[in-house]
Amino acid sequence: MHDVEVWPGRAYPLGASFDGTGTNFALYSEVAEAVDLCLFDDEGQERRVALEEVDALAWHAYLPNIEPGQRYGYRVRGPYAPERGARCNPSKLLLDPYARAIEGEVRWNPACYSYELGNEDSINTTDSAPYVFRSVVHNPYFEWGNDRPPETPLHETVIYEAHVKGMTRSHPDVEEELRGTYAGIAHPAVVEHLQTLGVTAVELMPIHQFVHDHRLLDMSLRNYWGYNTIGFFAPHNGYASSGQGGQQVNEFKAMVRTLHEAGIEVILDVVYNHTAEGNHLGPTLCFRGIDNAAYYRLVAEDPRFYYDTTGTGNSLSVQHPYTLQLIMDSLRYWITEMHVDGFRFDLAATLAREFHEVDRLSTFFDLIHQDPVVSRAKLIAEPWDIGEGGYQVGNFPVLWSEWNGRYRDAVRDFWRGAPSTVAELASRLTGSSDLYQSDSRRPVASINFVTAHDGFTLRDLVSYNEKHNEANGEDNTDGESNNRSWNCGVEGDTDDPAVTRLRAKQERNCLTTLFLAQGVPMLLMGDELGRTQKGNNNAYCQDNELSWVNWDQVDGELLEVMRWLIGLRRNHPVFRRRRWFQGRPIRGTVDIGWFKPSGKLMTDKDWVAGHERSLGVFLNGGGIPGHDERGQPLSDDSFLLVFNAHSREVKWTLPRQFGGPWKLLYDTERLQPEPEARTVSDVVRTAGRSVLVLQRF
Repeated sequence: MHDVEVWPGRAYPLGASFDGTGTNFALYSEVAEAVDLCLFDDEGQERRVALEEVDALAWHAYLPNIEPGQRYGYRVRGPYAPERGARCNPSKLLLDPYARAIEGEVRWNPACYSYELGNEDSINTTDSAPYVFRSVVHNPYFEWGNDRPPETPLHETVIYEAHVKGMTRSHPDVEEELRGTYAGIAHPAVVEHLQTLGVTAVELMPIHQFVHDHRLLDMSLRNYWGYNTIGFFAPHNGYASSGQGGQQVNEFKAMVRTLHEAGIEVILDVVYNHTAEGNHLGPTLCFRGIDNAAYYRLVAEDPRFYYDTTGTGNSLSVQHPYTLQLIMDSLRYWITEMHVDGFRFDLAATLAREFHEVDRLSTFFDLIHQDPVVSRAKLIAEPWDIGEGGYQVGNFPVLWSEWNGRYRDAVRDFWRGAPSTVAELASRLTGSSDLYQSDSRRPVASINFVTAHDGFTLRDLVSYNEKHNEANGEDNTDGESNNRSWNCGVEGDTDDPAVTRLRAKQERNCLTTLFLAQGVPMLLMGDELGRTQKGNNNAYCQDNELSWVNWDQVDGELLEVMRWLIGLRRNHPVFRRRRWFQGRPIRGTVDIGWFKPSGKLMTDKDWVAGHERSLGVFLNGGGIPGHDERGQPLSDDSFLLVFNAHSREVKWTLPRQFGGPWKLLYDTERLQPEPEARTVSDVVRTAGRSVLVLQRF
């Protein structure tokens, strides 16, 4: 390689920053005694440049004429003393934690580890460079045009949880070279599907650069879900159709721009709770070799080991200022430079563990709330981890919404016929005020879902009693065993028409309950099409047809129901209220009322009756307080929703105190909503396991 000119450069910003004529490199490490910047040419030859300038614990230099596409990494010299929490090893090429683009993937070799395999007390000095990633200098310039975020209010938001590869890998209308990529998500056929479905936001499963686990590759499997992050600024290179030398950054930006043009927001599923380096026996790829004790929570009594509340081997140290800076810099980068609209934080309870317990007042939340950029994004927590006291549904602070696991459980229990579920369902249908109202949050704090990537698909939820994860190679011991599912009488595939009809109706029941509840609904990719994973409820390692959406087998009838339900929600504010129901008369009639099949109002005794399987609710559209986003007074039609989880038909007398007459819009006993709404008398009948949607006129 030719000689490289080196200038002092700046300590900020961290990472590699191209300014049009050269690149500034800056790396944080308090434990380092020396740092080498390693530059690689097209043939893989390495040139090392010593970083001799150190300010505020950042090692830095400016290299003129170093342009986008330059591959680089770091070697950090310092103590290798695991008993003191230090694991520097200059024989290991390290990723830049702030790398905006990353090339290649790990080719697992003993050189990737800082110890000789089989002897964790040893040190391995074999050069890892031939086997690991390269950081890449990226071009920060991109033509955004007139890109503007849709800024859809949360109460109008409908989220679609999607996987970049799985969404399009088998799509027949997407060109082969674009399938499974960011460009595939931006393809007109995919965008049209999302638009006609009516979703307002896609929540992409992890797209930060991640690692395919050594163990999985040895089993001929891959880390499909991507919850194994190594680069918090870099879009995963495996999802790029245009190349890995920085092109993946612009391809991601182009996807965001296209979705925004279609009125669809982009929410990222982010994994700031741990990294792909695992426990003390894991590889040395990045953070561990740069400053192990700063980036990771170590066991105080024995710093050789990692404090783990994630089940992955390590937890990031959110009480350390530079780790907090890394997270905040990453969040701001994805908002300001990549134009994303929000984040779903994986195992967010771990981020709240400043000491041991989950702390609602932790520094992490303070930083989020005070940040003028991040605080304005959509913030969604997965409100649990596996640590002690980790289940924190309802306990996150203002500004945050949460995946509502209690909503999921209540809907599943009700429709499978579990006892004593009516009261719980009523709470979940009305936005879970018992969880969120006391701290001044509103119904949008509840992200409602029946299925998500982790667990059964909707089709499998009504087709399997037990998980079937044999393909994962763990003897079906992995995955959740308590799924609250019901197979409708037969496990798995069946030709029995009665079972098939019941399963289809149960799908419609779940979706109707989801989209007509207060809060923010989230739909799992492919559930609108009848996607199945053949009973696998932990398909994290199944990067194949089992997990990809099969666009050749689309349940067209179910898809039409989905479009109708989302349209009904969009057209009627009573299903997406900004504030809580009060249960008090407004303009002469209560804003919400609960009733029994007799037409009489529910009593305290009725709510606790274990045998109850039916519930009716009146939603007063005329009682919506306030104004819409355009300042217009809110007013709407009123509705009756009738839920019957009995196996038998139930006769209902419609309560006269809520007015009338009523017209029937939808009966889930039927395959489709009524082509023309028909007027009903004072008495209606619900078939076993069905929902009625009636509108007052």
